[in-house]
Amino acid sequence: MSDAYLALEDGRVIEARGRVPGHTRGELVFTTAYTGYEESLTDPSYEEQVLTFSYPLIGNYGVRDERFESSRVHPRAAIAREFTDEVVDWLASESVPAIDHLDTREIVTSVRDQGAMKCGIAVGDDATPADAKAELKKCKGMSEHVDIGTQVSTAEPQFFPGDDGGSEATVALIDCGAKGSITDSLVARGANVHLLPYDASAADVEATDADVLFISNGPGDPENFTQAQVLVEQFVGELPIAGICLGQQVVANALGGATEKMTFGHRGVNQPVRDLETNRVVMTTQNHGYTVADPGDLDVTQVNVNDDTAEGLESDELNVITRQYHPEANPGPHDSLGFFDDVLAMVDAETKVALAD
Repeated sequence: MSDAYLALEDGRVIEARGRVPGHTRGELVFTTAYTGYEESLTDPSYEEQVLTFSYPLIGNYGVRDERFESSRVHPRAAIAREFTDEVVDWLASESVPAIDHLDTREIVTSVRDQGAMKCGIAVGDDATPADAKAELKKCKGMSEHVDIGTQVSTAEPQFFPGDDGGSEATVALIDCGAKGSITDSLVARGANVHLLPYDASAADVEATDADVLFISNGPGDPENFTQAQVLVEQFVGELPIAGICLGQQVVANALGGATEKMTFGHRGVNQPVRDLETNRVVMTTQNHGYTVADPGDLDVTQVNVNDDTAEGLESDELNVITRQYHPEANPGPHDSLGFFDDVLAMVDAETKVALAD
C-alpha cells in the first residue's frame, strides 16, 4: 500500500489508501450503480474523468473481459470505499491510478451539492498533498478537449455483419465513443453495422449505402463533435437518424436545438424516465454530464421523472428518434431495449414508402 491524496476544487485535500500508483487529474464524477463496474470503467463516456463509485465494495464478482464495453479503461483514475485485489490488479495493468479507504459518501454528496468539480490525485510511496494540489492546478487551466473524439473513436471503419433472420438494414454508426453493446444490440437484430470514425465525411457514410445514420454516445461536450453534427444536417430528410446519449445532444444541436452542462449529470442504472404519450415509467441506465435544453425541430417524447430533462426526442416528419439514456444498458435494466426495434422500424417504413412511390 502507498500514500494517496485527493485534492478537490473546493480546497479540501482528502487522504486515502493508494492501490495503484500514479499522478493524474480530471473531472470528478460519481456513479450510483451497484453493479457493472467493469462496464463503467470501460465506457468511453468516462474519458478524462475521475470515477467515484458510490457502492462501497467494487470487485465482489471478479473481472471478466467479456463484460467490457471497449478495449481499455477510460477514466483517468478510480475511487471507491474499497477495491478488491482483482480490480486493483486490472487497473494496475492499465496504469490507472486507484485509491480507496476514504469516505465516498462525502465525495458523492459534495459533487451532488456543488456540482462536478476538478480534482488532482497523487498516489505513491513518496506522494504528498502538494503533489495532488499540483495536479489540480494543472487541471484548473484546462478546458475540455475539443479533439476528445480522437481518444475514443475507431481510427478506421469497421464492419459487423448482422445475425441471420433479422432486419438486414445497414446502419452507419458514427463512433463518438460507442459502447460495444450498441453494436451488439443492432447486430442481434440483423442489422449490418458500419462503425465509422467520429470525423467521418458524408462520402464515408454514402459509401456504406446506409439505411440509417446513428450517432453514438461519447464523452464531454457535444459541441466538440462538429463533424457528427454536420452529418446530421446533411442527411436529415434523406436517411432515418437515431442517437443515444451524446448522440441525442448532437442531433438536437444540428436541428436547431441547444445543449447545456448539468450540475452533476446522470450516472447510474436507476434513472426513472416517463413516456409522455403512454405515461409509462421505465428505469434506465445513464452516463452523461450534458443535456438538451432546447429540442429545436424535434418533439420531446420522454422526460426524466426527477428533473424533467429531455430523455427522448422524435420527429415523424424528419424520421428522427433519439434517447438520452442507454437502451442497451450493460449494466442496468433492459426496460428500453425496444428502442433498437423502433430504429430499425424506421428503415422498414422508409422502404415501404419507396416501394409505394
